[in-house]
Amino acid sequence: MKKRLHIGLLGKILIAIVLGILTGYIFNAPLVRIFVTFNAIFSEFLNFVIPLIILALVADAIGDIGKGAGKMLLITTAIAYGSTVFSGYLAYFTGSAVFPSLITPGEDMGAIEEVASLQPFFTIGIPPAMSVMTALVLAFTLGLGMASLKSFSLKNVVHDFKEIISDVIVHVIIPLLPLYIYSIFLNMTFQGQVMSIILVFIKIIGIIFALHIILLILQFSVAGAIVRRNPFQLLWRMLPAYFTALGTCSSAATIPVTLKQCKLNGVTEDIAGFTVPLCATIHLSGSTLKIVSCALALMIMHGMPHDIGLFSQFIFMLGITMVAAPGVPGGAIMAALAILQSILGFDPQMQALMISLYITMDNFGTACNVTGDGAISLIVDKIVKKELPESVAIPAEMAAE
Repeated sequence: MKKRLHIGLLGKILIAIVLGILTGYIFNAPLVRIFVTFNAIFSEFLNFVIPLIILALVADAIGDIGKGAGKMLLITTAIAYGSTVFSGYLAYFTGSAVFPSLITPGEDMGAIEEVASLQPFFTIGIPPAMSVMTALVLAFTLGLGMASLKSFSLKNVVHDFKEIISDVIVHVIIPLLPLYIYSIFLNMTFQGQVMSIILVFIKIIGIIFALHIILLILQFSVAGAIVRRNPFQLLWRMLPAYFTALGTCSSAATIPVTLKQCKLNGVTEDIAGFTVPLCATIHLSGSTLKIVSCALALMIMHGMPHDIGLFSQFIFMLGITMVAAPGVPGGAIMAALAILQSILGFDPQMQALMISLYITMDNFGTACNVTGDGAISLIVDKIVKKELPESVAIPAEMAAE
C-alpha cells in the first residue's frame, strides 16, 4: 500500500499563496468575487469565535497553572513572562529602527485597501457573544477562581468547553485557513499590487530570523552570567532541542529532548521535570517576537500609528494571552488575533496577512521558544537551590508524554 503524501499547514499555506498569485492573473472579476464572498463569511465567523477562543483557552490554562502553586511556580512564571515581554520590546525597538528604511508607509498597503473594492455577492452577520476584553477579563476571573477552588466541577466544565473550542480550531478554522489565505492573495493579485507585498514579506522574515538568534544569545548570556558558565556552550547543548522543534513545530513534542539537554547542562532532574513542561505552556518568547515584528511591519505599511504606549499595552497583554496558545495547532496566532483586533485595530485583511507571515515562520518561533526554556531552567535551578516538594514535582515519565 502506498503511503499517502502528508502536507503540513505550512506547506498548504505556501501552496495557497503561490496558487493565489498565479490564478489572480487568470480569473475574471465574477470568479474572484466568489472567493471574496467566502472571505467575508469566514471573517464574520472568526470574529464570532475569537472571544470564545480567549475565554476557553486562557481560563483553562490559568486554572491548570494555578493548581499546586508554590515558590517554584511563581519564580518560573515570572521569569518566563519577563522573557516573553522582553522579546516583544526587542522586536518593537528593532523594528522601529529598521522597518522604516525597508517599508514605504501607506504605499505597500494599497493592495489591502483595494481588496475592498471588489464586493462579496452576499455576507452573513455573526455578531460575537461578547467583546474581546470581556472574554479576557472573564477568562482571568474563572481561571483564578478555579485555581483557588477545591471543587473540580467548574474546572471540568471549562475543560470540556476548551476541548470543544480546540476542535473548532483544529477541524474548522485550520483546514479553512489555506483557502482563506488563497482568497486574500488571489484578490490582491487581481488588484495588481501583490509583488510589493511579497518583497516586503521576504525582508521582514529575514530580520525576524536574525532577531531569533540574537534573542537566544541574550537569554543564554543572562543564564550563563547567573550560573557562571560559558553561555555559548550552554546554548550549543540545547541545539538538539532547537532542531527537533524545527522539525516537529511542537513545543509539547519536543519536551523529552528539551528535558534531556537541560539535564546535560546540569539542571537538577526534578527542577527540569517541572520547568520544561511548564515553560512549554507559558514561555513563548519566539512567538511573541514574531507577532510583534509582523504587527509593527504591517502597521508601518498601512501608515497606522505605532507609538511605544500602544505597543506596550499590546506586548503586556500578548504575554498573558500567549499562555493559551500551546497544544493547539495555530493556537498562538489564533489567540493573538483578539488583541490584534481590539488593541491595534487590525481588520480581517490585515489579520489574514498576519496569519500568513506567522505560519511561514512557525517552525523557527517554536524552536526559539523551546531552546529558551533551557535558559530559564538554568536560572530557576540556580535560584531555588533545592529540590521541589514531592507534591509539586512532575514525574519524568509524565513530562515526557
